[in-house]
Amino acid sequence: MRYEEFTIEGRNACMEAFRAGKTIDKLFILDGCHDGAVSSIVREAKKGDTIINYVTKERLDGMSTTGHHQGVIAYAAAYEYAEVEDILENARKKDEPPFIFILDNIEDPHNLGAIIRTANLAGAHGVIIPKRRAVGLTATVARTSAGALNYTPVAKVTNIAKTIEELKEKGMWFVCADMGGEMMYKLDLKGSIGLVIGNEGEGVSRLVKEKCDFVARIPMKGDIDSLNASVAAGVLAYEIVRQRMQ
Repeated sequence: MRYEEFTIEGRNACMEAFRAGKTIDKLFILDGCHDGAVSSIVREAKKGDTIINYVTKERLDGMSTTGHHQGVIAYAAAYEYAEVEDILENARKKDEPPFIFILDNIEDPHNLGAIIRTANLAGAHGVIIPKRRAVGLTATVARTSAGALNYTPVAKVTNIAKTIEELKEKGMWFVCADMGGEMMYKLDLKGSIGLVIGNEGEGVSRLVKEKCDFVARIPMKGDIDSLNASVAAGVLAYEIVRQRMQ
């Protein structure tokens, strides 16, 4: 996947992006390249949450749109990330029990954008995504969210399971979508709630599922066995909305 609008190529451009305080999600470095300029860029990357990947020249050439990457390509976030505390503060300002989407390794930027859009329309106070093995706030995500990224804060955390534990200590309950769960209409999903949506292929990971208080099953009447991740998020989110309105 390439997000050309937010791809930064070349040593000077990447270094300037770090110095300017841009949020860099991923940095791709030519494997074996450790000269002074590259070492300085890596040092800057390690000060933040940037994921550093050492790759072949062929990989960099394939990613490059300018042909002048100089062994360094960075992917910048389309929007700044929030903190989890910002999301909770968002709920406090509205005097509402927190309603948060937690995404367990969503990899498709179109799905992420669509889920952020749904979160906004359903009145969620924010979205939490993991730092690794998942898509970040790319240009494609920004476009697909249809402007929702301007209003719905997205936080990035190192460990989803640990974040759920910390939020449970603050009084939140968590529900995840899974075919093996209880029919969603039978669950009490009112109050402070976190909606956990899993990876497009594998669903919610075992460790994260174990942290959830409820496992909800969406009724399926057709011949295939699962909904798209963003559609599943929408169906469950609006059951939560229905219950919160009662």
